[in-house]
Amino acid sequence: MGLTIAQKIIQAHLLEGEMVPGQDIGLKIDQTLTQDATGTMAYLEFEAMGVERVKTEKSVAYIDHNTLQTGFENADDHRFIQSVAKKHGIWYSRPGNGICHQVHLERFGKPGKTLIGSDSHTPTGGGIGMLAMGAGGLDVAVAMGGGAYHITMPKMLRVNLLGKLPAWVSAKDIILKVLQILSVKGGVGKIVEYAGPGVETLTVPERATITNMGAELGATTSIFPSDDVTRAFLKAQGREADWVPLSSDPDAVYDEEITIDLSELEPLAACPHSPDNVKPVSELAGKKIDQVCIGSCTNSSYLDLMRVASILKGKVIADNVSLAIAPGSRQVYNMIAQNGALSDIVSAGARVLECACGPCIGMGQAPNSAGISLRTFNRNFEGRSGTADGQIYLVSPETAAASALTGVFTDPRTLGEEAPIAMPVSFTVNDNMILPPASPEEAKDVEILRGPNIKPFPTTEPLPDAVEAKALLKVGDNITTDHIMPAGAKILPFRSNIPYLSNFCFTVCDKDFPARAKEYGKGIIVGGQNYGQGSSREHAALVPLYLGIKAVLAKSFARIHCANLANAGIVPLTFEDAADYDRIDQMDDLALPHLREELSTLSDVTVENKTKGITFKAHAELTERQRDMVLAGGLLNYTKANS
Repeated sequence: MGLTIAQKIIQAHLLEGEMVPGQDIGLKIDQTLTQDATGTMAYLEFEAMGVERVKTEKSVAYIDHNTLQTGFENADDHRFIQSVAKKHGIWYSRPGNGICHQVHLERFGKPGKTLIGSDSHTPTGGGIGMLAMGAGGLDVAVAMGGGAYHITMPKMLRVNLLGKLPAWVSAKDIILKVLQILSVKGGVGKIVEYAGPGVETLTVPERATITNMGAELGATTSIFPSDDVTRAFLKAQGREADWVPLSSDPDAVYDEEITIDLSELEPLAACPHSPDNVKPVSELAGKKIDQVCIGSCTNSSYLDLMRVASILKGKVIADNVSLAIAPGSRQVYNMIAQNGALSDIVSAGARVLECACGPCIGMGQAPNSAGISLRTFNRNFEGRSGTADGQIYLVSPETAAASALTGVFTDPRTLGEEAPIAMPVSFTVNDNMILPPASPEEAKDVEILRGPNIKPFPTTEPLPDAVEAKALLKVGDNITTDHIMPAGAKILPFRSNIPYLSNFCFTVCDKDFPARAKEYGKGIIVGGQNYGQGSSREHAALVPLYLGIKAVLAKSFARIHCANLANAGIVPLTFEDAADYDRIDQMDDLALPHLREELSTLSDVTVENKTKGITFKAHAELTERQRDMVLAGGLLNYTKANS
């Protein structure tokens, strides 16, 4: 039996376990990346491990999230990361050089290699045939130290692409169609592999747009073949030597398949407040808008911005619209400046932002009250934009630019003939804002620079025999990491300060939760389906840990967050009978009377609701290794004990 692309890469990197869906496997990791919102904590964790130098082929620290400097906190974090990178063998991409996923795709990614990053959109690397996965910072730290990265062996889902995209329809519309078909839970426990004759019609930036938003499917990752299109892209980046061919075997077996005819697609939009709430733009046409934002790691490539420039050229945006555009990398910024496209964008009335994540993470450009904002980003969770009642729609660059000109939702197919945009034969390469690490000899004299906002990693204790605590919070389905630990300009600067962050935990759902958690000192959280979807931010586990949360009892979990809970020493439990969710009220007294024994013997966990006088069973969403981790008090304790 043949292998899929992902299975071939997994097989070549398998250190522990067997390639059987549902089994725990450990993978050798070739490359890692971090960004500054999660990186400070990841490097504190790396330091705590006591490893002098990273053991990966390439590790890169990017500064792309917290670039808005309204105080010393962000600047101090950047200085800390730069000094850690220099000392421990990590490359450092300076502020302004671009968004981690786009820069890594351009300058470092290699087909057939494994990559994990402390950002959920790391699967962008699948656009050039990498097995690229988002992970918590502690997992990245362990990988940098030479440890295996553990996942549950995924199932394989094949998306067959037929035909060719019509004019004015883009890669963004492809992934929105996939989300419409599969939902935000449809990729859980799966790797999505794109195949079929339609693949060869898509450029690498288009493929990367699709793999980027595979994160919104809940998928482990997404991947494209490495073919002549990949080779041409790497050659244009001056990296043809990094190319290797990679495809699935003709007799590869997939667990699930769907087929999409590209020629039948039309412009689509994800409506508030979920990436899978997808409607045709034609149904929304004429709806007044207030803001347009173009950029993010999803849609800020050279191809994207050249298309936007061609639409805006010689025109002016509508009076009622604010248009902001952020190139994804300095390379793209340089190139559109050199060829005049930037002038077309500026002349049309756009506000050009720096090469960073910016509005996508609520770092500036919050829309007006109840404002309708069209964004080329990947997430439209409630409140993520920085405006609590903001109405965020996810669209293609084509739809965004067309709508900015008219002031209303506009189907770009109404613009007439589409101007051809060609991929460059050669990109402008200038890596002078990527700093190499010090040599091992020089590293001994490098001082780590720490600011007063940088607090230590929260300590944990081995799991107790039993837990008795109140259900301090009960929430519904599709709770995101933005609900648990919000982002935005007011909060992100304190990502290295867990005590301060604790004041904002779950405040989107319940403004009194932090105070209540501190009052009781310990607690259990009760959730619905797909608990913890969204970002890879481990702060959504570390902050509840700091607040005394001992377990989360939910109907189901998102992959990365479930792993982050285990890494932190918090027990993720799922209801054996989902109906038991309705038998718990907030502030009920709960008990896990045999927790340590039941985890040790791989048994289901007994849950007592002492308030209601009922007992039921829950399943620990843990591999055998993760059970050992939780028993030890989390991954850091476990790693120290087994190193």
